[in-house]
Amino acid sequence: MPELPEVEEVRRELEPAMRGARFDRVILRRADLRRPFPRHFASRLRHTTVNAVNRRGKYLLADLSSNATLLMHLGMSGWFRVESAGADVQAHDHVLFEMSSGVTVVFNDPRRFGVMDLARTTSLDDHPALRGMGPEPLSDAFDGASLARACAGKRTPLKVALLDQRVVAGLGNIYASEALHLAGLSPRQRAAAIATPAGVPRDSAHRLAAAIKTVLTQAIARQSGGSYRGARFRVYDRGGDSCRRRNCGGTIVRLTQAGRSTFYCPVCQSRA
Repeated sequence: MPELPEVEEVRRELEPAMRGARFDRVILRRADLRRPFPRHFASRLRHTTVNAVNRRGKYLLADLSSNATLLMHLGMSGWFRVESAGADVQAHDHVLFEMSSGVTVVFNDPRRFGVMDLARTTSLDDHPALRGMGPEPLSDAFDGASLARACAGKRTPLKVALLDQRVVAGLGNIYASEALHLAGLSPRQRAAAIATPAGVPRDSAHRLAAAIKTVLTQAIARQSGGSYRGARFRVYDRGGDSCRRRNCGGTIVRLTQAGRSTFYCPVCQSRA
């Protein structure tokens, strides 16, 4: 599933194609994706203008002139591409937005786990997909203190806590493993270990918050060079390989946590 850096790259591709443009025609080639489209979805979009394309966690948000927001989630296999008008339709092209700018924005989703919905912009934070979502990891609102408050008292493993969107928005499996390795923290320790019982951040909370910002910033910068699937990670999907931390000498181990693969070095990630 695409993670925050990949979703941010999609946002940057859609922004120049959609911002300031009007939906001239909306074509739905099926009645649903993961869920049915909202009632009158195409007609509610038609003739509205896109004011901006934003991101919240892993959701793309198109702010519309109708005081509504188009929410879009890529799901497991969804992707957008921007085509010139009249381009051929491909297999699994489920939604086509024909824009007044002369381009067609196409949503392709072989597994159909994507989601599209419409919500009132003024009550967007109350939408079920966004309600209770934690701070954006690259924002000033996210730091060691906010991370410690969110993890205080949690008995779940630290890696599992990081995947909770109420703790930090948009962080996914890959970059949680990467950040923990960069911070030198075990994914198996209790999340509460990074905070005092009163929720005051320990040094580990500050290290981890900084590491999350670093791995996400670096991953976003890599997107212009190609797909994240070909990226060279520190630990992710490298089970059995030597740890890349200088003078470590450890071997990357894979374990399963909450049904997801975790990769870490038991040598340099043994400290709290």
